Amino acid sequence: MSGDVSGHFVLSSSPHIHSGDSVRKIMFSVIIAMLPAFVAALYFFRWDALRLTLACVIACALAEALTRKAMKRDFGITDLSAVVTGLLLAFNLPPSLPTWMAVVGSAFAIVIGKQVFGGIGYNPFNPALVGRVFLLVSFPVAMTSWSRWRIPSPGPGVDAVTTATPLGLMKTSLTTSGTVPYVFDGQTAWQFFLGAKNGCIGEVSGLAILFGAAFLLWRRCITWHTPVFFLGSMAVFSQILRLCDPSHNMPALFHLLTGGALLGAFFMATDMVTTPVTRVGMMLFGAGCGILTMVIRKWGGYPEGVSFSILIMNGLTPLINRATRPRVFGHAVPKERKEAPQKSS
Repeated sequence: MSGDVSGHFVLSSSPHIHSGDSVRKIMFSVIIAMLPAFVAALYFFRWDALRLTLACVIACALAEALTRKAMKRDFGITDLSAVVTGLLLAFNLPPSLPTWMAVVGSAFAIVIGKQVFGGIGYNPFNPALVGRVFLLVSFPVAMTSWSRWRIPSPGPGVDAVTTATPLGLMKTSLTTSGTVPYVFDGQTAWQFFLGAKNGCIGEVSGLAILFGAAFLLWRRCITWHTPVFFLGSMAVFSQILRLCDPSHNMPALFHLLTGGALLGAFFMATDMVTTPVTRVGMMLFGAGCGILTMVIRKWGGYPEGVSFSILIMNGLTPLINRATRPRVFGHAVPKERKEAPQKSS
């Protein structure tokens, strides 16, 4: 309740002090943060990066506008959330994916992953990851096909002939021959960090992703809790495996620099709608994502596990929020308080 100069009072629910941010401003900040990864994608994948990004962004915006019109809701796309979904989905696609598949995945992400639940703020799962997993199970060959010529010379220690991703190559080699395919040394790690490896268009350059993550942290669009516990649990889990069997497990840095670990930790596991709202909940969420990612990478049927782990933890978010909600003072009567004696009639 607040008063105005005329002496009247206005009744409204909290919060009474607004930070000045809006959904549009936050989404615009996320778009800016993704620009370094987009520039890196253009450098490594040229036309395919631009083609997939435009296809996903345009398809997501159109799908949102048409769906909201069919459901007789407001236009909606001006909040830029559909653009963010399109960018994230494009970043999670292989460069050789046909354009029509990207459009289908974008429509599925918006319609099924978001609008059927009521739109932004109501979807329980990250829409971009819903679209990616839909494409992965529907078109597994296209979603796991890579093109060697797009990768610059990776230098010593890296296989320059294979067209697989580092994780895919590792999974195949361990399954067929039981050996690791190459030596992962400091030079290889640096090459991977810069982006000299195959993968989805927005995940290859760890340097570009960290630039965008730093911007999001500076703008306070995200906090450190989820990413740190996501990557930290992956590092601890992978290092334990490495210590137990160094001949069949890669070091922690390999897992952090390959696949969608960095992209997922900073840009998808931090989604303000589908992840916990408490700090303890964010830590539990991040740790769960990291552990599940390593479990899938080690024993699952897919070489990568970031998308599946985040979606699984999205489903657990309501339980995590409930378990970690702060105590409301004055709401419950302490157990040690004795009951008042009843008056005798």
